[in-house]
Amino acid sequence: MRRRSVAAFTALALAALALTACSTNDGPDAPGGSADDGLDVGAAWLAAGTLIALVTDGSSSCRPFVDGVVVDGGILVVTLKESTGEERACTDDLVQRGTVVGVPDGITPGTGIDIQVTLDGAAGETSFGETSLPDYTGRAVDEYTPSAGWVDADTFALLTWGSSSCAPQVESATATAPDSVEVTFVQPPADQVCTMDMAPQVAVVTVEGDVSPDATISVAGGGALPGGSIPID
Repeated sequence: MRRRSVAAFTALALAALALTACSTNDGPDAPGGSADDGLDVGAAWLAAGTLIALVTDGSSSCRPFVDGVVVDGGILVVTLKESTGEERACTDDLVQRGTVVGVPDGITPGTGIDIQVTLDGAAGETSFGETSLPDYTGRAVDEYTPSAGWVDADTFALLTWGSSSCAPQVESATATAPDSVEVTFVQPPADQVCTMDMAPQVAVVTVEGDVSPDATISVAGGGALPGGSIPID
């Protein structure tokens, strides 16, 4: 019975990503207007170029979700919205947050692209930023398997699959050698209750120490990933 439930929820999760990627919401015509042009945004390819991680700075308790995606003149235009509870304020911290975006129709997966991002903040503010991705040149990746992609020289996005309500939290990431990074996840509490769905989960990881662009990841703690290493593409 559990297997059937996971499969059904997985299909729903992927359908939601597909619908988001095919959205025709209007994107920003250009930076400016009522938007604050100060959004620092990064991006990385995941899942062999079929998914994109967008990285923004902000509160750890008000992580952004995708509110709209459209391709406009060959540019990927994404609207993000910070999530808040009805009676919950955002924590006053500043962390890097990852949001998964499915590559929409009209864009060949893994093809280099310019990206415009509008972020509607929890306090009602709007900010705008731009980034770009080169062509994906990494390995092939099987469906529902972990993958990772560089955001910048010492930061990467790590994709795992699991419950949408219990995303793994990174405790540390250390370069044990120039071509090897050990990531340790926080051990979840024994009584943690998670939803029975299968969704993409992205963690933004900053490496301590010098690391090569060709590095691979090994994972400890948290039970988030199987054994073995994961290349950072």
